[in-house]
Amino acid sequence: MGLNTEERQQTVFFTGYEVEHTIAYGKFTLFVVGTPPLEEILTLADKHGVEQIYFGTSQSFNPENSDDWQEWDNRISGCLKENYWVTLDFDVKYAEEIHEDGWCENNRFIPMISVKMPYISLYNYNTTLKLDDRTWGATNTGVWTHHLPSLMNKETYTHWDQYTQDSDLG
Repeated sequence: MGLNTEERQQTVFFTGYEVEHTIAYGKFTLFVVGTPPLEEILTLADKHGVEQIYFGTSQSFNPENSDDWQEWDNRISGCLKENYWVTLDFDVKYAEEIHEDGWCENNRFIPMISVKMPYISLYNYNTTLKLDDRTWGATNTGVWTHHLPSLMNKETYTHWDQYTQDSDLG
């Protein structure tokens, strides 16, 4: 039985197979909303035999202060230390802070940068996505531009109905 959006927002843990086209595609996953206790996360991950722990589920990654960041760091670092694949789904506005936390130095960390683009399929054929820097020459060697239609193909597409096979653990 799948979980709809409302149910996903009301639960803390659910399991299912990763359907998004990342390096963890197809892995049995524990999806975590918010920052429940690390011990509880690890116990459930072990009990259900998951390979990946997916944080920031239901757009729950919204740290507001240093205490919030410490909570997230404790969970993410703790799961990486236990050798799980760890995805963090975060809004692009947190890109700089995520890099500074050092999680990207671990080869099992998957940063899932979420860029909200409503009505993306309605942009015209000339649309270009630009991966830019804070300002000219600040942190990157340059910019990357991608023709939007070339990014939107069947190999990278996940339809909403593919998110319906998860099981609520809560």
